[in-house]
Amino acid sequence: MTEPDAERRPVRDDRADAADAVPAPSDEVGARGASGDMGAADAAAGASPDSAEFARQFAAAAERSGLGALARDERLTGRDLLGAVGGVRGILEALLPGLVFLVTYSVLTSFAGWDAQAALVPSLAASVGLAVVFTIVRIATKGQPTQAIAGLVGVLASAALALWTGNARDNYVLGFFTNAAYALALFISLLVRWPALGLIVGFLMGDGLAWREDKRKYRAAQFLTLVWIGLFVARLVVQVPLYLVDNVEALGATRLLMGVPLYALVLVFSWLVVRAVYPSSRRSDG
Repeated sequence: MTEPDAERRPVRDDRADAADAVPAPSDEVGARGASGDMGAADAAAGASPDSAEFARQFAAAAERSGLGALARDERLTGRDLLGAVGGVRGILEALLPGLVFLVTYSVLTSFAGWDAQAALVPSLAASVGLAVVFTIVRIATKGQPTQAIAGLVGVLASAALALWTGNARDNYVLGFFTNAAYALALFISLLVRWPALGLIVGFLMGDGLAWREDKRKYRAAQFLTLVWIGLFVARLVVQVPLYLVDNVEALGATRLLMGVPLYALVLVFSWLVVRAVYPSSRRSDG
């Protein structure tokens, strides 16, 4: 699930949450993810090579969604949660560009007396400049640049749209489309009776597609998929009205609050549900 700049990955500010929602795991979490990949491959044993390869690829994608800790940890520690939302660096990359834009714009318009359009360019320049710095640091330190690059692309696209329209509120509009797309995709997965969270958790737990034959697990998958739909819909319900009344400051603040923090809460809730459905012995076997 994507989510953080602030709502990136379903996670990660929403402008890059399509890459809103999907934070990359820390190196430690990624290393531990190898066991999750093996579990998925084992679940596909006896199937065709294509099926086994699909299982491995899907498990790897699920690992990157931030849900990897569900498959391995009897207790969800603060370190696990931090890794699931991208680590300290990932959180800073998610939050700071949006925060810098909001603070710069608010100071220039509310305290310095600048016109809204005059304040737009320096505010966007500060946000884009910080995203560029984060990306350069990732590449220079030979870290995983995917999250920073995704964030940079989101910041640049949002800034370009805001510059084109000349309205600061349009710096946030792309996030509406990504949240709507995630919500729609998850809803479709429910309609076709393949709830997306069931697929993710099933492969992470080494359960493959067996969860569809277990009524309790299937209902849990439906419930969790609805919970994640609720996350994306809640962002739209709160933020779109603020966009329509052109309240840039409130829109920016709610975007930050409903990004990484809300994503982390839903992630913890999902872990609790999965822990209740999958016995600890089953997790340790995977």
